[in-house]
Parts: sequence; structure tokens; C-alpha cells
Amino acid sequence: MASSLRPSTIAAITAGTVVTGLVAYAIYFDHRRRTDPNFRKELKRESKRQARAAKEEAEAQGKEQKQAIRDAVARANEEGFPKDPEEIEAYFMQEVAQGEALCQQGADSIEASLCFYRALKVYPNPRELINIYDKTVPKPVLDILAEMIAVDTSIPVGSKASSDAGLSADDNPGISGIE
Repeated sequence: MASSLRPSTIAAITAGTVVTGLVAYAIYFDHRRRTDPNFRKELKRESKRQARAAKEEAEAQGKEQKQAIRDAVARANEEGFPKDPEEIEAYFMQEVAQGEALCQQGADSIEASLCFYRALKVYPNPRELINIYDKTVPKPVLDILAEMIAVDTSIPVGSKASSDAGLSADDNPGISGIE
């Protein structure tokens, strides 16, 4: 005996049943949320647990990023930097171009920052270059670069360089964390 229901009718009935079940569950959940104080407390606890877990995860990622930054700076310093003026100029241009390309590609911010850091290490006036970076480099990359500069104390951008140039941390908010 053949069924008198068409497949489209069966699909419509199934969809209607599923939607009705979801609406009924939403009404039940809302009623329970409004009337049951223990349920509300449990929802608040769960929300706090999730917020705490997210905060701990963010702190862990921050620590991992700081360690990655320290490792990148150490790796760059181990590789060394050119000494010949012509090599320095070519190295500087190569690193800046590579950093800009990585920023445009949306690549790893640490790698892009590392390119700008290497260029900064060979530039004769680091404070001037930092001011240029402050205007041209995206903020996430600039923040990582500031951390790299804070890790490497051999780059002369401290308070003496600021006062010599007539600049303060207020004049350059992107680099305020390194002084």
C-alpha cells in the first residue's frame, strides 16, 4: 500500500515539529530563568566561570607573546648586524620593505615587528625612526616593537634621547611604554 503523503508534506511536518519544539524549549527556559532563583544563580556562576577562564587564557597568551618577543630579539641579536655603511643601508631598506610587506599581508605581527626592530638596530638615529614608525606602522605591530625595544636596552631611546630631541612620552604615545 502506497503512502498518500508526499515527501514535501513530510518535510514540512518535520520542520514544523522541530520549530515548535525549539519555541517550547525557549519559553520553558525563559520561564525558568525568570522564576527559579537557583537557576539564575547558576547562570551567573557559569558566566563568571567563563569570564575568569577567558581572562586566564588571555593572560597566558600575553605571557606566551612576551616570551616569543624575547626569543625573537635574542635570535636577531645572535644573527648580528652588518657593519659596513653600504651593507647597513641595504640591510635597513630590505628589513623595512619586508616589515611593510608583512604588515600588508596581515602576517604574524611579531615577525613584522622583528623586521622593523632589525632596521631600527642599524639606523643611526633610532628616536627619529621611532617617530616615523609611530606614524606609519599599524598599532599592533608598533606595540610589539615597543616591547622589543624595552627588552633590548642597547637601543638609545631612553629619557636622555628624548630630552636631547625635545620629545617626551606625551609627544609620542605609541612608544610611552619603553621609557
